[in-house]
Amino acid sequence: MNVSENLVSVPAKVYDVVVMGAGFAGVCQARHLLLKVPNLQIALIDPRSLERSDKDLKVGESTVEISSMFMYKELGLYEYLIEHHCPKHGLSFHWPKNQSQTESCEDYFHIWTASPPPLESFQINRAKFEQDVLKMNLEMGAEFYNGRVADVNLTVQDELHTVKVKLAKETVELKAKHLIDAAGRSFILGKKTDNLMFDPEQLYGINTGSSWLRVKNIDRTILDDGYDPANSAASRYYTTNHFFGHGHWIWMLPIERNERELSIGIVYHKNIIPTSEINKINKFKAFLKANHNLVYNIIESGETVDFHNLPRLAHMSKKIISQDNWYILGDAAHMFDPFYSSGLVLTALSIESVTEAIRSKLAQEPDARQKQADFNQFLLTNARTYNFFCQKHEKHLGNASVMSWRTYSENMLWFGVLLPMYVGKWFLNSEFISHFVKIANFLFFAQNSFFNNLHRHFDELVDDQVHIGLMDFTRNDQLLFGYRTSKEFDHYLGNTKFEPLRCNVFAGMKATMFYLSLYYLKFRFKSYGILGMLSPRSLFYVFQLLSLSAYLAMGEKIHLFKTRHLPDNTFVEKMKKDFKNYKYEPKLQPWGEKAQA
Repeated sequence: MNVSENLVSVPAKVYDVVVMGAGFAGVCQARHLLLKVPNLQIALIDPRSLERSDKDLKVGESTVEISSMFMYKELGLYEYLIEHHCPKHGLSFHWPKNQSQTESCEDYFHIWTASPPPLESFQINRAKFEQDVLKMNLEMGAEFYNGRVADVNLTVQDELHTVKVKLAKETVELKAKHLIDAAGRSFILGKKTDNLMFDPEQLYGINTGSSWLRVKNIDRTILDDGYDPANSAASRYYTTNHFFGHGHWIWMLPIERNERELSIGIVYHKNIIPTSEINKINKFKAFLKANHNLVYNIIESGETVDFHNLPRLAHMSKKIISQDNWYILGDAAHMFDPFYSSGLVLTALSIESVTEAIRSKLAQEPDARQKQADFNQFLLTNARTYNFFCQKHEKHLGNASVMSWRTYSENMLWFGVLLPMYVGKWFLNSEFISHFVKIANFLFFAQNSFFNNLHRHFDELVDDQVHIGLMDFTRNDQLLFGYRTSKEFDHYLGNTKFEPLRCNVFAGMKATMFYLSLYYLKFRFKSYGILGMLSPRSLFYVFQLLSLSAYLAMGEKIHLFKTRHLPDNTFVEKMKKDFKNYKYEPKLQPWGEKAQA
């Protein structure tokens, strides 16, 4: 089928789903719906044409385990990603040894990624990815309106929404049973429903901006010559490199192989670095030359492709999934800080939630409206935790000791809770969502929560200039019993427990709370000595974590009992049963002239 046949301009038509925006969130949502819901009538709207260029490049190229798994498992794009986009070898962190000397890698303290990750992830060229997946969607039957949304009329419950689209020569109206805003910072539904929060006081004090550029044909030996037989087994170039300093961090990652193209950008806290001092390319380069000369030299070795500045980075939505059948995805919903490549993770979780909500509604399932409410609660709570983890960054980023301890604890939660939760699709289970929300409130949002307390201690260490050593989240010699943050406590990867609820998420959560208690005891000892470790306040938080671990251990046992007759993987179990009838026959089938005879 010729995709140009789908470039339509027709009178009003009723669609099951209308997606406003054909960027990453929009094209991925459309493909996920088309794969999961048969015979779906879906339209995408975007002012950009099918062909994308350098002008369509944007931040958000780096993926992590969840966003990568979403693309290659849920969207079926594994081979496409391998063939067309760069691999990613984890995260690497760098702090200057002396701020006045940043010429080479030898001038930094490092946490290098130690080995290739157990789950592949990628650095994607957004313009190419969005163009390619949009064309895939059209080949699957979606329709594309190359125009701009002029107006939206939202209705209540199951009444049809109306979208006016201004095309090149006319304006058309589309009717939608379900309406999705994936149009980024146009904030189409956010403005229509007064759904947005920009005030730093509503965002745990985050007041950040970002400047970034792309540069190609760089000399990558400035970073690393590629020969390092005595160190890690991972590529230093294909990692996401983070360079830290006072009130800022810088990313550097490859997005194209043949021309050695990099995305390089800074997230800056405006109370320390005003936008006016870094919002032009010459100012950005001057900042790098003074503070991270290594990065500056890499840029100067190549050809600059583009430059951008976003003076206001962080925002949040009050609602993501509405029981009136409208939904908000990607940058249209929230953005906090790309530090952990959170934007695409939150988008992936939202897309799968939206697909299940829409599928349930179209199938007229009795709990469909409740699913919308539950999924909305999960997505808001999960986004709020990412918002929480970016608070006070401006005070901690440049301190290698404090920031390394901070990233260690956050990686514990990523691998012990969020990743197995995603693999097992627990975030689509209403009962689990209620537990998740309670635990999140307990750990993060209560006034005396564990992580609020931990952040206060980090503040004290920075203020008092206390050095407590480097905590390397890539190694398994930092805590007891050979623990490392990426350790599996349910063998969901090795035993391919990819079907919903097969992975025992409670095992990982239980162990994570236990190791967090050990982490906290070590942290208190390093910071305040034996008396600090054994103080009543310290023991109070350790008791809280161990109590939560015991509570989750009960959940682990209940899950094991409920799934005692279920195979880890249905496909593997069927193959095992079929294999019982296998009988080896030491012969070959005839071929050539014998076969014809």
